[in-house]
Amino acid sequence: MPEVIFRHIDDLPWHEVRAQRHGDRRAAVNLRFLEMSPTRTVIYTRYDPGMVLERHGHASDHVIFILEGSLLVGDRWCPEGTMVLLEHGAEFGPLEAGPDGTLLLEFYTGDPSPVPSDPDGFEALLEARGITPIITRLEGER
Repeated sequence: MPEVIFRHIDDLPWHEVRAQRHGDRRAAVNLRFLEMSPTRTVIYTRYDPGMVLERHGHASDHVIFILEGSLLVGDRWCPEGTMVLLEHGAEFGPLEAGPDGTLLLEFYTGDPSPVPSDPDGFEALLEARGITPIITRLEGER
């Protein structure tokens, strides 16, 4: 039977899923999972200032809405209030959080798994900027 579901972000823990060392500074991606099912996922996401993510796609349609801060997507600067729709099979990025970081609301219409499109290029980008990835994992991830 269909139901009405309520969740508040303050009731959900942050999960760090990616981290990098930018010189002496650490930058990370943190998520609060508002909903996760086979047909939909909703995530409240925080990128620390300067966080860089590789060019990628997703295993389903993906919508991000920038609530606060800004995000560079490839060569497109996306300020607060911007919606980005990534259809299944499309790629975007690299992504770079603005100087104040980025707060996003993300929606997926199915599997939220990322699909990297240029791992070698991303590795070269990080090396050129002096950024070192830090390995992090979600609980239960292998």
